[in-house]
Amino acid sequence: MAVIPGFKTISADSHVTEPPSCYTDYLEPEWRDRAPRLAQNAEKGSVYLIDGLPGEVPITLAAAAGRNPEDLWNSSRTFDDLHRGGWDPKARLLDQDRDGVGAEIIYPTVGMVLCNHPDANYMHAMFRAYNRWLKDFCDDGEGRLFGIGQTAVATVEQAIEDCKLIREQGFRGVMLPAHPGTDEDYDHPSFDRLWALLVDLDMPVSFHTFTGKRKADELVFSTRGPKMNGFMAITRDNQDLLGMFVITGIFERFPKLRVVSVEADAGWVPHYVYRMNHQYERHRFWKKGITLKQLPGDYFFENIYLTFQDDWMAFKHRGDLNVHRLLWANDYPHSDATWPNSQELLAKHTAILSDEERRWILRDNVAELYGIELAT
Repeated sequence: MAVIPGFKTISADSHVTEPPSCYTDYLEPEWRDRAPRLAQNAEKGSVYLIDGLPGEVPITLAAAAGRNPEDLWNSSRTFDDLHRGGWDPKARLLDQDRDGVGAEIIYPTVGMVLCNHPDANYMHAMFRAYNRWLKDFCDDGEGRLFGIGQTAVATVEQAIEDCKLIREQGFRGVMLPAHPGTDEDYDHPSFDRLWALLVDLDMPVSFHTFTGKRKADELVFSTRGPKMNGFMAITRDNQDLLGMFVITGIFERFPKLRVVSVEADAGWVPHYVYRMNHQYERHRFWKKGITLKQLPGDYFFENIYLTFQDDWMAFKHRGDLNVHRLLWANDYPHSDATWPNSQELLAKHTAILSDEERRWILRDNVAELYGIELAT
C-alpha cells in the first residue's frame, strides 16, 4: 500500500546490473578484447573480471535486493538468477510497480567499480559504451527510467565533451568518479569551465559512494577491526568531496551548480555542517582558508542534494536540514535496497512527517531536480 493513497514515489538512486552485452555490443571494436567479462567463482557465484583491476566484482552479491540477509552471499548463484529488472526495462517496470515506485533515477553497478580503474582512457571507453547501452535501456522504460551518464574525467576537456554528449543522449545528470583522472583535483580553477557548462546545461552532477580509489575486490574502505567495521566508512569519500566543494568556494562562484551526494545518507549532515562552520569561523585564518560571503553550511544546504534509503534519522532531524534537498531512494537491485518493502518501511519512517513533507522527500524534490513530470 502506498504511503499516501494514489501517490507513487520516485527513487533518486536505483541501479542497473550491466549484462555482458553492455560492453561487447556497445564498445568500440578496439576495446572489446579488454571488456569486463563474467566468470563463475566457487565461493562468490557470478563475478565480473575487469582488465587492469585486481580481484573480482561480486555481481550476485551486489544485485541481491530482497534476499534474506543470511543468503546475500550465495556461491551457486549465476547472473541469470539475478533480478531480470536489472537489465530488462520491461521487467524493471513490473519490479517498480511491486515496490510502489513510479520512476527511478538510474546509476550503474559495474560502472561504480570501474571508477577505481587506474587507466582513465580505459574508463572513458567503458563509460561511453555504458552510456550507449543505458540510453537504449531508458528509452524502453515508458518514461519511467531516467539515466545518469558517466564520464571518466581523463581531462577537463574530455569531461566537457562527454557532458555535452550525455545531455544529447537524453540523460538527466552526470556521474563523476570521486577522483578525477587529472593531476589536479576538482577544486582546481581548470575545472571551472566544467562547472559553468553543467550550469548552462541545467544538469546536476552526482558523486556516488564506492567510486573512490580502492581495491576492486573490496566494497568497503580499509579500516581498523573486522571487515564489517569498514561499512561504517562508506560516506567518507562523499564527505571529503562535499567539504571541498563548499570550503574552496566552488558554490560561491557557481551558485546554480547542483551536486547530488548519492547513497551516503543524510542523518550525519547537521553535525558535519556544525563542524564545518566552526572550523571556518575559528580556524580558517591560520589554515589559510578563503573568505566566503556566507557560512559554509549555507552553501551546503542550498547546493547539495542527499539521497538515502532507510535513514530514518534524516526524517527525524529534517528541521536541521534543508527538507527540499532530501531525496529518498530504494537502491534496487542492490543488496542494501529496501525493495520490495519500501512502502512498508516508509510508512513507519515517515510517520512523523506531514503529507507535504512526504511528497517533497519521496517525489517532488527529485522531480524538480531532474525535470520529471508524472501523472500521479
